[in-house]
Parts: sequence; C-alpha cells; structure tokens
Amino acid sequence: MVDLSTRYLGLTLASPLVVSAGPLSESIDDIRRLEDAGAAAVVLPSLFEEQLALESQHLDDALSHGTESFAESVTYFPDMRHYNLGPDGYLEHIRAARAAVDIPIIASLNGVSTGGWVSYATRMEEAGASALELNVYYIPTDPELTGEEVEQMYVTLVRDVTASVHIPVAVKLGHGFSAPANLARRLDAAGASALVLFNRFYQPDFDVENLEVVPTLTLSSPYELLLRLHWVAILHGRIRADLAVTGGVHTALDVLKAMMAGARVAMMLSALLKHGVDHLTRVRGDLVAWMEAHEYESIRQMQGSMSRESVRAPAIFERANYLKVLSSYVLRR
Repeated sequence: MVDLSTRYLGLTLASPLVVSAGPLSESIDDIRRLEDAGAAAVVLPSLFEEQLALESQHLDDALSHGTESFAESVTYFPDMRHYNLGPDGYLEHIRAARAAVDIPIIASLNGVSTGGWVSYATRMEEAGASALELNVYYIPTDPELTGEEVEQMYVTLVRDVTASVHIPVAVKLGHGFSAPANLARRLDAAGASALVLFNRFYQPDFDVENLEVVPTLTLSSPYELLLRLHWVAILHGRIRADLAVTGGVHTALDVLKAMMAGARVAMMLSALLKHGVDHLTRVRGDLVAWMEAHEYESIRQMQGSMSRESVRAPAIFERANYLKVLSSYVLRR
C-alpha cells in the first residue's frame, strides 16, 4: 500500500494535496466536498487587512481623503465590509469548518502592515484554525523605498504575527525579490513554519476604448509550476521551514515534481475551478498509480530527491541551465 502521508506545519496530512485559498472554501458544503474528494487540508479565503481597518473606520478616513477632487477614487476599492463574510463572520466560518470536517483548516490573513490588525490572528487561533497562512501581497511603488526596507517589512510582519499566536504560521510570498534565498532564511529565523511559493500577483489590464485600468483574473497554467520548482529545489535543506508549492499544480505529475523538488505539499485551486472538485480524486488516483508503477512506497521517500542538494549537477539550478537552454536551441530555416 502506497503511503501518501506528509508532514506540513507540524500537522500530519493524509496526502500532499492541499486546496489553496479561494472561492471553493467559502462554503461549508464545498469544504465537505473537498474532503470527500481527497483534500488533505484546506486554506480558507483570505481575510484582508483592509477589512479590519475598515471595521475601525481607519480605511474609511483614508479613502475619503481627497475625494472632493477625485470622487471616483473610492470606487477602486470593493465593498470590503461584506466581502468574505467580514471579520466576525470569518471567525464563525472557521468554527463551522472545523466542526464539519476532520481535515485541518488553515486560516488566511492578507496584509502588509504591522498594526493592531495582527492581533486578529489570535482570534483566528481561538476560533479553531489549525494553522495560519500569512498572504503578503504588496506592490512597492514608492521609488524611495529600498529592497532592503521591503524585505524588513516582511520579516517584521512575520515576527509580530508568530509572536501573537501559538499555531504554526506559513508565509505566502511573491517571487520578485533580488535575493529570495536570503529572505527565506530571514523569515525562517523570524518564526515562519513554512514558506508557500509563490503568490500570483494579478496585473491590471488597459481598456483602450474607455481609457480605464481594469482588474483581471487569469487562472494558473502548468507552465507557472517551473518557477516554483526551481526555488523549492534551491531552498530545500537550507532552511528549517517547510516548503509548499502553489501555482501551476494541475496534475499528479505536477504534484510528483513538487515533492521531488522538496515541497511538503502541493496546493491546487485553478485546476479545481476548471475541472471541478472531483478532479482531486483523479489526481490522487493518478498519484498512487504512478508511485506503484515506479515502486515508490511513500511520498516521503521522494521528497527532495531532485533538489539542488540531491542532484549530481547542482549548477543546473544556476547559470548552467541558462547557457544550456540557449545553446540547445536550433533556428529552423
């Protein structure tokens, strides 16, 4: 019998198949369906820092400032009071989800500041969250802000959140850092129990007819997995925190690659939105079939087997890959 179990955030999971934060975990019925289909854990949709600030009227004041000249600026923000159940509803959702299923429920906070909202993490813990995913989504547009200052914001935020709770904290990062390995080590030292690689930053599009900047949402593609595999393979064995892959995981083969790179779990959402919740069952079945065919006894047996520290030519994760790819391309005439 193939053993799919893995350890992530100090939790023993039945498999590495975890559902990322998103609309599929907004209802208790859907969370039950995800468990039945084979999800080993579920990350709830994020509660945003703006929602907590708005609750105390801080964001209201910020948004209304200057609207005498630019009244349309308020419309750039959605109605955050009612998004995602709101702060109190979110806590009740955690309680209801924990009561409804046996798999771990991971709460999610989305923010960048180190204000009082961080203390809300303790209320998530009290509501029964098994762990917390800190989804840091920040676009540094200030030209006076240095890369070092941005990284310190992340480190300080993680330090403050982990100090406020007893449950493990995962940090979901974007990939646009100049020295990701160094930042990973600093976040590890600040108390992060896991790093989730990578957050997908949604870029706005231009409506050239109406001269408007419009939000866009594009589901992930399997091609996006390559960047995640690259950095998980580089970081595996070099930090204590667990590693999770999110973005581009669509098939059992994608899950296998994530495990071999060194991830503890592979997070999936876009594939489930495209193909339905039952896609999880197919992925799990394909995962077992591949492992049986290749005589793997457990997921743990393969974790990190193709990481930078395990392969015979670790330079393939550095400039060697760049040079080899370019030299291998043949122009067709």
